[in-house]
Amino acid sequence: MKKWVPLIVFFFSGIHLIAQENHGAGARALAFSDAYISLSDPWSTFHNQAGLAALESISAAVFYSSKFQVKELAQMAGTAIVPTKSGVFGFSFSQFGTGSYKETKTGLAFAKKLSPRISAGIQFDYLSELFPENKRAKGFVTFEGGIIYKAGNQLSLGAHVFNPLHLGIKTLNGEERMPITFRAGGNYHFYEMVQVCFEIEKSTEADYLVKAGTEFIPAKDMAIRFGVSGKPLAYTAGFGYRVGRLSTDIGFHYHGNLGITPAVSIGYDIK
Repeated sequence: MKKWVPLIVFFFSGIHLIAQENHGAGARALAFSDAYISLSDPWSTFHNQAGLAALESISAAVFYSSKFQVKELAQMAGTAIVPTKSGVFGFSFSQFGTGSYKETKTGLAFAKKLSPRISAGIQFDYLSELFPENKRAKGFVTFEGGIIYKAGNQLSLGAHVFNPLHLGIKTLNGEERMPITFRAGGNYHFYEMVQVCFEIEKSTEADYLVKAGTEFIPAKDMAIRFGVSGKPLAYTAGFGYRVGRLSTDIGFHYHGNLGITPAVSIGYDIK
């Protein structure tokens, strides 16, 4: 029975095995319900590459999550950021699945401030899938990109598009195209201690998805986060703590039918 658990989870969660998903990463983002389109940190390589333009330190981070606490649905990811005089480069890798089915994504990003208020970023991706019946993974190259507009000291807006050419993996039955996904939203700082994030997402194979999250800073270098998204309705929560150059974030995603997805990410500013 255990070997059928991943297939059962995919069936009830509405995820198609033949269509690879563009998985997000970062426990802070997960705690925000992935309402992350206008925020800036190393995990912007998975959400909106324009956010990398605000980063000034060489940094690296790793991430792990276990979807619905099923080890076959675990995701591992990493990202590295290198600012230069011409802009900020980002490198990222993600693997979803630890059994006979795996999805991987490797990305190379570049972001730059076009003006004091506008940042833009682009990323080239190689995505691949390994199916149980195949010895080798099949993959394709695509790209994604976005912008962030700083409307004021408290409000930032962002937009991002993934796979705009509607590319996909070529199979014996034809090309399995990966969805085009568009995301737009923003974040607003009410005080230095509170910010609210909001986002709407639309792909060519799914209905509109509304997401929102809140972050509270009760003490220096400490954060508490909550989020919600739907439909289907899902809740998220988490917290983060920073000690010097080292940051740790933990997040939880709750699905009413399938249970809890825990996640953790650790980041380090090299200089």
